Amino acid sequence: MFRIISQDKKTEARTGEIATTHGKILTPAFMPVATMGAAKTLSSEELEEMDYKLILANAFHLYLKPGLKIIKKFGGLHNFMNWNQGLLTDSGGYQIFSLKNTKVTEEGVNFRSSLDGSSHFFSPEVSIKVQEILGADIIMAFDECLGYPVECKRAKESMERSMRWAIRSKKAHRNNKQFLFGIVQGSTDKDLRRTSLERLEEIGFPGYGIGSLSIGEPEEMMFEIVDSLIPLMPENKPRYLMGLGKPSQLLEMIKKGVDLFDSSFPTRIARNGSCLTHQGKIIIRDSKFKNDTAPIDENCSCPVCRNYTRAYIRHLFNVGEVLALRLASYHNLFYLNHLTKEARKAIAENNFSSFYSLTKEALKG
Repeated sequence: MFRIISQDKKTEARTGEIATTHGKILTPAFMPVATMGAAKTLSSEELEEMDYKLILANAFHLYLKPGLKIIKKFGGLHNFMNWNQGLLTDSGGYQIFSLKNTKVTEEGVNFRSSLDGSSHFFSPEVSIKVQEILGADIIMAFDECLGYPVECKRAKESMERSMRWAIRSKKAHRNNKQFLFGIVQGSTDKDLRRTSLERLEEIGFPGYGIGSLSIGEPEEMMFEIVDSLIPLMPENKPRYLMGLGKPSQLLEMIKKGVDLFDSSFPTRIARNGSCLTHQGKIIIRDSKFKNDTAPIDENCSCPVCRNYTRAYIRHLFNVGEVLALRLASYHNLFYLNHLTKEARKAIAENNFSSFYSLTKEALKG
């Protein structure tokens, strides 16, 4: 499933390849979030145009709407959304535990739909079944997700339950064409994280996610937890840090040896008028761009930067044109994909340390 192609000699950064039934994914790679089966404001064709090979969809939301019956009728989510590349679905755990009035037992979670108030039940077995019907190439074990901060006792109880649910997730997994990843939990406690990883390795998964980070804890704390985990993680399996999408953080985690990332960050900030550039984030609504004839990023080759000016995009935002959201979202996702491509190139050329330093410095603006 996964092979390492090159390893940087000065850092833990590495390039690799994940082979799926829908093609090969070069790592490190960032995944756009297509929660409901689409990256906000963008089409599947546009994501392919940007050269994305792997995107993330949400099992929980798609289970609620349009529902499994409809997606099953189309032969899976790939066909339903006309996506011909790799697809990863998360288990729904994070979304379910974000809801109010959930009832958690050893069996699973009872909750009410945020759409119509109807009652539902998710368990490791239900989550795996849902993800198998969706037909993703990579699926995730069902786990309990905590916020930050959390007491040590609660973190331990949650981690232990997630490990028991990981065993059940694996037992429920039947489709050998789908790769089931385990998820490391344990909040901000390094010992709990280490124990979680050891348990997951005993169960045996082809890849590992690192969950419940980038949820409000200090950035340095997140870095320290990843630093404590990476040396213990199998070298021959992909490492996926869930929910991370800021350029400077991606660079840091690539340097530490992480392979996969996802986040709604680039499209979320785009809808608020924030654009990612090689010199850091800019607020395109700012009055200083009123007469600016430059593109969003003069070092970017995306269609948005080739064809439109900052002044024009600012105007679109100020008059409420939907096109503004599309252009900013397209650019931000193109930028992040380009960033990971450049990182892979630097690693392959054993030049990542220099690339990392120069890029981080430039991002400061």
